[in-house]
Amino acid sequence: MARDKKRRVTPEENKTTADYYKLHTRAVSDLVDADESNSPEVPQEELDKYRSGPKLRLSDWAKAILIKIWFAGSVCFFIFWGLSAYIPARLDLLLVFAIALGIVTDILTNNILRYYAKTPGANDRWMMFPQKRYLTFVFNILYAAVLLICTDFFYTMLNLAIYGVTGEGGYTLGVGPILFGVFYTAFDLLFITMKRILRDILADAKQNAKRH
Repeated sequence: MARDKKRRVTPEENKTTADYYKLHTRAVSDLVDADESNSPEVPQEELDKYRSGPKLRLSDWAKAILIKIWFAGSVCFFIFWGLSAYIPARLDLLLVFAIALGIVTDILTNNILRYYAKTPGANDRWMMFPQKRYLTFVFNILYAAVLLICTDFFYTMLNLAIYGVTGEGGYTLGVGPILFGVFYTAFDLLFITMKRILRDILADAKQNAKRH
């Protein structure tokens, strides 16, 4: 007798194969039709497990401050230090410095803060102009000029205080990228906090006006 006859497929095996393909077809259909309306809720703790990033865990406010300090210090290094030999006039150098700070804030700093936000708009509180519009590009440059004036004035007052202690020929504080980034970010956070407080005061005033 010939031994190469095809093995008969039992009904149980046939059913298992059919169920297998039916299950995979349904999975593909569910994946194609998936959107926010029919997707199950996933806890934030589960999502955090799959977020890429360094093992060092920092709070949101610490990340925002470090990002602001790093970019302000980088602009100081490349523009203020890098162009000081080519732009001898201090006022012209500060003008270029302010424009560069504003551009970097609008294009890089704020976009990175938006990218690292756990939910949309979560990091808006760390920006003076969180809305992404064409006018915010100009506003960020003007705002950077105000921050630079405040930082430059602070450097002047600080050196005058040091001069008063050490006397003529004593130590003066130079403009370095890290320290500049710290001072610049400190004024930035100060103005953002003032804006937040003023907004809350106006909101409370409107609520009180509606009640009366």
